[in-house]
Amino acid sequence: MKEFILKGISFVFHPLIMPLLGILFYFSKTPRYIPEPVRNAKIFSIVILTIILPILLFFLLKTINKVNSIYLKSTRERLIPLFINCIIIVLILIRVLTPEEIIELYFFFLGILFSTLTCFILAVFKVKASIHMIAASGFFMFAVALSMHYHININGTIALMMVILGAIATSRLHLKAHTSQELVIGVFTGLVPQFILLNYWL
Repeated sequence: MKEFILKGISFVFHPLIMPLLGILFYFSKTPRYIPEPVRNAKIFSIVILTIILPILLFFLLKTINKVNSIYLKSTRERLIPLFINCIIIVLILIRVLTPEEIIELYFFFLGILFSTLTCFILAVFKVKASIHMIAASGFFMFAVALSMHYHININGTIALMMVILGAIATSRLHLKAHTSQELVIGVFTGLVPQFILLNYWL
């Protein structure tokens, strides 16, 4: 039962869903008026580009034996998926979330791009960082920044996110997917770009 729960945590809070959670969180908290058709179009685009497309590309890479599992256990098999993900995020920044339209989400995804690039560079040098922790901690920093930006009280949400971060870390350690050092590297890789970019929109 314990094994099932911990695997479930890793699956439910998979890195692929974190960009979508970020945009949903933003639209649920922002006091700015954004027409519903615009919101729906952005959400739909993010689902296609950050979830469905990467899954399809994963199966393609698996078919040609470039990756073994969705968890990308070795640094070598991380290189191509991370590079492709960088291209996808650049496409989002150019075509979907421009700074003139929704500046907060633009810098959120710019932070994701920097985190992904950092993870790619680390993988080139055979340093493994937890992609789960990168994604979750980046989303956490963005949520905290939004609460500061719009002066909204989300203390309960922040507390829940911290519990979820702990649960993800526990899950990855228990499943022997990462060492504690790799988890710490992941946290900083996710947090730092979002934190640095706060200067440009907060």
